[in-house]
Amino acid sequence: MPAQWPRALLRAALREVGYDASGTRALKGALHQAASEAGRGPVRLVVLDQDALTAADERHLEALRRITDAPIVLLAPVMRGVREGPWTRVVRRPISIGTLVQVIETLVPLAAEARHPID
Repeated sequence: MPAQWPRALLRAALREVGYDASGTRALKGALHQAASEAGRGPVRLVVLDQDALTAADERHLEALRRITDAPIVLLAPVMRGVREGPWTRVVRRPISIGTLVQVIETLVPLAAEARHPID
C-alpha cells in the first residue's frame, strides 16, 4: 500500500465524523498547516508517525511546539522503543483507522452539533 493511503483513509474517516482534518507527508508540512490562517481555526491535534520522523525533524518539532500547544499523538511501532518527545499519547501500530479515530475523539471531542460529515 502506498504510504499516503493510510493518511488519506484517516483524513477521510475524521472528516466523515466532523473533523476538519488535513494531512502532510512530513513534519515540515505540519508547520505550515499549524500557522494561523484567516478563515481557518487553530490546529487542535497532531498525529505523527514515528517511522516518518527524521533526525532533522527535531528542530521542526520544536518549532511546531512554539506555534501550537495542540496534543501530539505518536504512532509507534509495536516492537521498538518510543522516540523521546512531547507526546500526549503514544499509540502502537498496528492499529485500525477506526480505533485511531476513537483515540482522537477522546483527546479532541466534538460537540454534538459538529458531528456531521465535512465533505
